[in-house]
Amino acid sequence: MNHRHRKVLHGLFAHPLNHNLDPDAVVHVLEELGAETKHSAQGSLSVTLNGAQGHFHIRGHSVPTEEVVRLRKLIEAAGVDPARDYPL
Repeated sequence: MNHRHRKVLHGLFAHPLNHNLDPDAVVHVLEELGAETKHSAQGSLSVTLNGAQGHFHIRGHSVPTEEVVRLRKLIEAAGVDPARDYPL
């Protein structure tokens, strides 16, 4: 995982909540983590990461706040800890 991807991953877990995450960058990070992603025609994204599954609506210029929270939970449920596994 390159430095840019690590920054986006840490941005998902930033406090206060990051409101300016690029949806394409988030999808690339999920794929770098080993996730299988599928886009639907309605703009939703299905993600499977280490057995954890989720469906997200991340179309537009930035990822909505509620989807950032849900993405955090999915990544944590998959056993990924950004600070431990992918330090900056």
